[in-house]
Amino acid sequence: MNRIAFDRICSVLRLTARGRWSYVLLIPWFVPTLSYLAVGPSYLQDWQVFLGVTSLVWLLTTIAFIPHDWAADAVVRKYPELHQTIIRAATMALAFTGLSAFFLSLYAWFFIHFHPFGSKLTTDSLVSVYGFDLIAILLLVGINETSYSLNRWQQHQVNKEKLKKENLQGKLQGLKSQVNPHFLFNSLNSLSSLIADEPKRAEQFVDQMARVYRYMLQTNRSSGDDVSTDESDELTTLDVELGFIDSYYHLLKTRHGDGLHLSVQVDDYYRQHRLPPLTLQLLVENAVKHNVILASRPLRIEIMTTSDGCLLVSNNIQKKAARSELVRVDSTQVGLANIRAKYQLLAQSEPIIKPGPDSFTVILPLLQKALINA
Repeated sequence: MNRIAFDRICSVLRLTARGRWSYVLLIPWFVPTLSYLAVGPSYLQDWQVFLGVTSLVWLLTTIAFIPHDWAADAVVRKYPELHQTIIRAATMALAFTGLSAFFLSLYAWFFIHFHPFGSKLTTDSLVSVYGFDLIAILLLVGINETSYSLNRWQQHQVNKEKLKKENLQGKLQGLKSQVNPHFLFNSLNSLSSLIADEPKRAEQFVDQMARVYRYMLQTNRSSGDDVSTDESDELTTLDVELGFIDSYYHLLKTRHGDGLHLSVQVDDYYRQHRLPPLTLQLLVENAVKHNVILASRPLRIEIMTTSDGCLLVSNNIQKKAARSELVRVDSTQVGLANIRAKYQLLAQSEPIIKPGPDSFTVILPLLQKALINA
């Protein structure tokens, strides 16, 4: 049987990709052995009996294999995670045992009562058939579980590399926005105005600026390490991210004064939950970039946790008027798409974006380390 014909048969039978491998590995040894147990020595002594019994047992085995594959797929969908290996394998073994007992009893009754091809199968000899079938069940469970675990592990590795790439792109994007001449000029201009009149505040400004750049550089350096890490190392805790935002806000507040207000209301319980680094910086930066900031019209940014374990970042909307295409502010969709991609690669719920007439809100799922490593 060539590959094209085999694929067509599998498609007609609605076998899963994993089931096809199990079928290929099972049939060559299961069908001849079961045929011999059903017919006896004559199976190997008469070529007509050999072909007839082999064809019949292959057909009956194929019919029984289809619901086995469907059951395996249902079990995998119910228990998909790698840490659920034991319960998945046990459930699959129970399902296979029940299905095999049903089909084997039905086929045994057929061979015992009608004796096709001179079958020697009797009620007393069924013990060896059931024993062989039990071995086949264990092997089939092992094949399914090994195939599934290898595929999940490979996908896990691919997602890890994609996550590193997405994080690196996001971190470099954040770093670029901080070291561009415009931002640097504004920061140094704010510092210059403080040095002569308010040296204490100037010293605080330098300290906060150093913290911002240190965090950015350390984050980018960790993403470039060659040491193998898991996804949890590609994330940061909410507590660390809020510490960075505090320093970042200090720089913005020094420049904008009463035109900018940041409110942080975070439950202590969620401070060790995780999220992609620089996510908050990107959202705060977007709010500042796209809105008018005046003492008479202050921009208010709120960061708070919700009762269902999410982080809500919201700001009031007072868009800047674009005087021309040259000064038109770029869309934030690239940054938001970057955040979405990271959550997708972590197999977590995506952020919810709620643009409204009066406020712009992003709801970020906070991740527990145990769930990330699952």
